[in-house]
Amino acid sequence: MVYDKVKELLASQFDTDIDKITRETDIAGDLGADSLDLVEMIMMLEEEFGIVITDESIYAYKTVGEITAFIESMLDKNA
Repeated sequence: MVYDKVKELLASQFDTDIDKITRETDIAGDLGADSLDLVEMIMMLEEEFGIVITDESIYAYKTVGEITAFIESMLDKNA
């Protein structure tokens, strides 16, 4: 499941408890991501899911749920 994998990756990247990450978790506000963190997150998600994420796309999504939905839509397009 995409959501569970995204949670796992973000918990690892931001050194936080996976149970504290929900669909409503704000990447910048709750996890403290800065622009460098977002670039690293993009690369990690691209590698994990085999997709291409533009910088503009990732900045449009603020929460874990929004990012998960975006990745799922990308995977559906590539299927």
